[in-house]
Amino acid sequence: MPSIKIQFLGAAGTVTGSKIYIETPQKNILIDCGMFQGIKELRKLNWTQLPIKASEIDIVLLTHGHLDHTGYLPRLIQQGFNGEIIGTAPTLAITEIILKDSAKINEEEADRANREGYSKHDPTLPFYTIKEVEKTVHHFKAREKDIWFSLSKDIEFRFRYNGHIIGACFIELHLFGKDFVFSGDIGRPKDLLLKPPEKPEWADFLFIESTYGNKLHQDQDIEEKLIGLIKETLYKQGTLIIPSFAVERLQTLMYLLWKLYQKNRIPNIPIYVDSPMGSNVLSVFEKFSDWHKLSKQDYNSLCDHINIVTSYKETWEVIDNLRPKIVIAGSGMVTGGRVLTYLKQLVDNTNTSILLAGYQAEGTRGRQLQDGVHEIKLYGKYYTVKAEIHHIESLSAHADQYELLDWVSKIKNIPEKVFLIHGEPSASEAFNTKLKHTLNWKTHIPKLHEVLNITV
Repeated sequence: MPSIKIQFLGAAGTVTGSKIYIETPQKNILIDCGMFQGIKELRKLNWTQLPIKASEIDIVLLTHGHLDHTGYLPRLIQQGFNGEIIGTAPTLAITEIILKDSAKINEEEADRANREGYSKHDPTLPFYTIKEVEKTVHHFKAREKDIWFSLSKDIEFRFRYNGHIIGACFIELHLFGKDFVFSGDIGRPKDLLLKPPEKPEWADFLFIESTYGNKLHQDQDIEEKLIGLIKETLYKQGTLIIPSFAVERLQTLMYLLWKLYQKNRIPNIPIYVDSPMGSNVLSVFEKFSDWHKLSKQDYNSLCDHINIVTSYKETWEVIDNLRPKIVIAGSGMVTGGRVLTYLKQLVDNTNTSILLAGYQAEGTRGRQLQDGVHEIKLYGKYYTVKAEIHHIESLSAHADQYELLDWVSKIKNIPEKVFLIHGEPSASEAFNTKLKHTLNWKTHIPKLHEVLNITV
């Protein structure tokens, strides 16, 4: 009987760094290859060598393009990986955009730290470079969803639509007669831009995210919240800053604001999107129209309504413009990107409002702002927080506890084991209890680097 080794190299006890290593007698497979984000202890893991030989991995399968699922790929190649990186066409397009943006930010921050001397590392090195990302892209191979592809005599896989972000899928991996299902990140049934996620029908071994395993998304009226904040911004003659992930969240916010203007519910307040990566992602929406719900006419009208900031010079022009305005800028958890420049100049202004839209991981500036800190560290210096902080979770692209249970509701068999990954401990524990109570399934919450052997 073949033995399969499973090793959890990320997203175990945390929501970031997704990597699951599967060693089999025929092929060695890595499901996702994400970067750790959040608290310093997690970020430091990015700089450590993997406990496996990258050169022995044959294939990487990607569920979707987010940094916490793809951001380690250039480092994997540095360590000797020379196989194919397989995802859907929009996933690989998003991955390339995100990796290039990440490399650019890493290079810029390393350069700034070396010039201004605020890092203890001398010299400060980027996590990876744009040149290394370009090398990574040569390994990309696109595959369609809903079609089984063979990797060896006894191994095949297919991608299935999962909402969350454009191109995202869950993976069904058929290993020696057993079905291994990897949820990736599960989307919302009523997403404004994406279709509802499909659901697996069979899973002998299920690896499921638990980001919101302990929560139900509040049924917030997002439109009313935005209208209220925009009215307040106009009254205060200030700036509404919305830190946003460049993929999906940014496009959803653009869509919401455009629809409110179309319905005459908000005035024609200037809206600036300052995210080079977000602008590139818009082109992915244009190219892969069958992956989302926007019509071509609506897409063009939406883009015409928004001011796209294309240079750092324009960023400063927007900051210096004293008219009331809305600025949507990356990154969503305030870990980097153009939003830091806006906060550096405006976070200590009582006329500024900041809207955090979605999940804020432990250790990020977004979580600090959400928790009410009185000062925030930006580029090595502390700035007093006088801006009003607001938060909405109902824009989250992650399924909540109820939606996670609904996602598994079509599974016809009783899985041999369910692994709860991609969640902070409190979320995973709560979802673990819920699964046991409602379905009586055998569950396990893996620890980082834990190894399991499964005989099939």
